Parts: sequence; C-alpha cells; structure tokens
Amino acid sequence: LIVGKMAEKSAIPNPSEDGGEKSSEDGVPEHEFSVPKREIMNPMDMGKWQKSQAYRDYLGFVLTLNEAVKGKTRTCECHISEPTEQLLGILDTMDRWVDETPPVEQPQRFGNKAYRTWFQTLEENAESLVQPLLPEKYHSAAAEVAVYLREGVGNKTRIDYGTGHEAAFAAFLCCLFKLRIFTEKDMLALVFRVFHRYLEVMRKLQTVYRMEPAGSQGVWGLDDFQFLPFLWGSSQFIDHPTIEPRHFPQLDTVQQHHTDYMFLDCIRFINTMKTGPFAEHSHTLWGISGVPYWGKVNSGLIKMYKAEVLTKFPVIQHFLFGSLLSIQPA
Repeated sequence: LIVGKMAEKSAIPNPSEDGGEKSSEDGVPEHEFSVPKREIMNPMDMGKWQKSQAYRDYLGFVLTLNEAVKGKTRTCECHISEPTEQLLGILDTMDRWVDETPPVEQPQRFGNKAYRTWFQTLEENAESLVQPLLPEKYHSAAAEVAVYLREGVGNKTRIDYGTGHEAAFAAFLCCLFKLRIFTEKDMLALVFRVFHRYLEVMRKLQTVYRMEPAGSQGVWGLDDFQFLPFLWGSSQFIDHPTIEPRHFPQLDTVQQHHTDYMFLDCIRFINTMKTGPFAEHSHTLWGISGVPYWGKVNSGLIKMYKAEVLTKFPVIQHFLFGSLLSIQPA
C-alpha cells in the first residue's frame, strides 16, 4: 500500500523544540521544520515538481484516501480520534467567523471584500488553531503546517477559490499524516468527516462572499471549485448494486442519496448554483455520466486530476514546499 511506503519515508526524526537541526542523545539529527515557500517559478520548473518528494507524497496520500473510501457510504461507522475532533472544531470556528463577518454593501456583484476581513482573521489565528493538534515534540511544526490551512481557503487579493486551494487543504492533511497525528485508521474520517466539513465551509465562503472560480475553464471544466470530492466520491460508488454513472444527473437520485455519497452532494450543490439543462452548464460531468462503470469513472478522474490539476503550471506555481512536503527529488 502506498501509505505504508509513505509512512516509512516520512518518519520525522525527533524534532527539537526550536526546530533547529541538532543531534539528539543517540546522535540522530533532529528534524528542522521550515515555513513553506514557492519553488515553481516558471513552466520549466514543472519537471522538478513531478520528480519531487512532495509530488510523490501528495499523490500517494490522495490515492490512499481514494482506496480507503472505495464502496463505503459517507455516513458509515468510522474511527473518530481526538485530533479528528479537534480539526472539526477548527473548521467550526472558521464557519462561525463567516457569521461574524457579514458581506459588505458594494457595487461589484462578485468578490465581496468582507472575505478579506474573514481571511485576515484566519491568517492571524492559523498557527494558534493548529498548535493544539500537535504533540509537544512537534510544536515547532505549527508555523509550517498552518500555512497549508491558510492557503486552503482561497486567495485574499483576488477573492477566488479553485482546485489549487483545495490541494493546499489536502496537503495540510497530508502533513498531519506525515507527523503521525493521523494514521491509517483515520482515513475514512479524514474524507467523510473532515473533508466533508471543509467542503461545507468552502461552499459557505463561495456563496456568502460570491467568490470567483480560480482559473475556471467554464463549462469545460469538471467543476468551478472542486475536484477531489468527485474523485473520492466516484470511488465510493465502485461496485454499487443499483446506482450507475448514468443516474447521477437525475434529481431524484441526488435527493435520495446525497448525504451518503460525496459525488451526489457535489451535484446537489451545482444544481443550487446553476440553472438550465445540466448538459449545458456541466458539460464534462454530463460526459462522465455516459461512462458505463464507476471503476472506469474513478480511474479516468485520477488521470484527469494529474493532467488538469497536478501538471498545470497556473495551479502548481502557487504550491508551497517546506520540510514535510519537500521539493527535493524523490
């Protein structure tokens, strides 16, 4: 399993209190955490990204979660650890801040400037939100890990949100996994509880502050804002006895099953945001409904994620690299 290999390579040797590269008593060098920064400055750097430890670990993490949710419903029984509860609490706090930061009156229809106030609150508090998730020996990792949480909610200047921001949040979860805050038994809860709650908060931001889709391909993209819930959501449907890909554009299927299946929950949200025939406003998804099997949908979406998100310079130029997700070659 990918995750096993990842865990072997991601064991962090005794980080010191101040994050400095010191030797512990047994002579093993201690881990030095670093605040993540940009490394992909132009399209020529994309090869460096695709050969990096970060690419291998991030994609491995996404695929491990894809495997974990295969054939399972979102409301199934799953292990809820204390860090999972704490992380859900962080997302609840972020949600509450939206209620406390109502949109302002402004002439522009899109991109309400109150979002910047909300974002600033997160920026100022991200590190102190993340700190309690970390055991004392990893407290010096808070500054590194918190960056991915902050990057995972959209862009403060442009007031937009897209798959690059979604990837930053998945990278945030990946960092916590590499620190062993989460382990293999938390996989279902990370998708079905944590990521689901994250999606709820992002949808609230998108609607309350009328956020623009970042780098949207319009009608030709999979979705204006998300990708991963379609990927993991299609895995949930593999070997489903009754629901086939051709059923997901049907309103009654969506109404009946959206709480159990992330894919249908995404379709439900699209239907609340867009009007007109589904085939016209969501052309790519409509095409997917013509694929005969969910296994084929899932493998197709993995290829599409690599091609449309992970190998696209406009998305990856914003990805940040530190000591946990490193630009060093794998």
